Amino acid sequence: MTAVIESEEHKALRDAVAALGKRYGRDYVTRTVAEGKPPAELWSDAGKLGYLGVNLPEEYGGGGGGIAELSIVLEELGAAGSPLLMLVVSPAICGTVIARFGTEEQKRRWLPGLADGTRLMAFGITEPDAGSNSHRITTTARRDGADWLLTGRKVFISGVDMADAVLIVGRTEDARTGTLKPCLFIVPTDTKGFHKQPIAMELNAAEKQFELTLDDVRLPAEALVGDEDAGLLQLFAGLNPERIMTAAFAIGMGRYALARAVGYARERTVWKAPIGAHQAIAHPLAQAHIDLELARLMMQKAAFLYDSGDDIGAGEAANMAKYAAGEACVRAVDQAVHTLGGNGLTREFGLASLITAARVARIAPVSREMILNYVSHQSLGLPKSY
Repeated sequence: MTAVIESEEHKALRDAVAALGKRYGRDYVTRTVAEGKPPAELWSDAGKLGYLGVNLPEEYGGGGGGIAELSIVLEELGAAGSPLLMLVVSPAICGTVIARFGTEEQKRRWLPGLADGTRLMAFGITEPDAGSNSHRITTTARRDGADWLLTGRKVFISGVDMADAVLIVGRTEDARTGTLKPCLFIVPTDTKGFHKQPIAMELNAAEKQFELTLDDVRLPAEALVGDEDAGLLQLFAGLNPERIMTAAFAIGMGRYALARAVGYARERTVWKAPIGAHQAIAHPLAQAHIDLELARLMMQKAAFLYDSGDDIGAGEAANMAKYAAGEACVRAVDQAVHTLGGNGLTREFGLASLITAARVARIAPVSREMILNYVSHQSLGLPKSY
């Protein structure tokens, strides 16, 4: 990295977070997963050091930075083998949306806790029949006097068991047209009618996935975030950071896997030479490194555009970054496991579990095929087939 790409402040942040990640490492994550516990100690320490809220406004306890800084935090924790998935959700999506569009009361109530880690918020958009397509969401909110009644279902919602509230994407009826439009609601997890059910996953992660059922959940008027008529704008203000942070998650994971493979290739000797001396081993690892570095550049561009207020430009770059990072991560993990041979499938080396984890960046929060749709339509101006 050169000074043209990354400032001295960013380099210092990267080094400091890397030091925290190394204190915990992959063993910590493996242990918390085995015990069925969330990574509470690492989350708490990251909060106390100011890393969780580095993107949030200083007047509410944050670091006053942006998604560029938060992506560094997640990437470096991932590169140390101890990523925090909820960084994508709590400060990046929910914190950003509330900071940009929330009322003063919402900001005072939620942002300080999100910044120091004492409060955590999940994000609920995905539905069984709609995926992440905001135009097909069926969770609806209707007025009942001064209150809202929210009804619907959500699936694959991360970390609900750790969360104090969930930022729910619902739809309200436009009084002028009768059509449904997306809106965002803060729903405390102890609200009557709010039910969560864990989803059995093959994915080995400390953060669990949940299905939510919202059965006429009664919410006060102040649960609505921002302007009822600007829901789509507010929604995408959270989705762009989500894609950038997913890229950071993938790049960190890929870097971790690559580092393990490179270390093994330097030390593992066959016929008197380290296996890393053979081009059949060295070249695929070099290619994986190149792919990860290129993905990081696009992630940095996306973060820069977003933090500069260019939501349209950030939308294109964030999707490209997420796509590139997901592909690079899958290839890096696959090559790392292959480099180690049988050892790559053992618990001792801890790489095999990443095979499943790496695919998350291809699938969530939006599939690579939907990103290709976005780029072909929005960037290239090609017609839609749907």
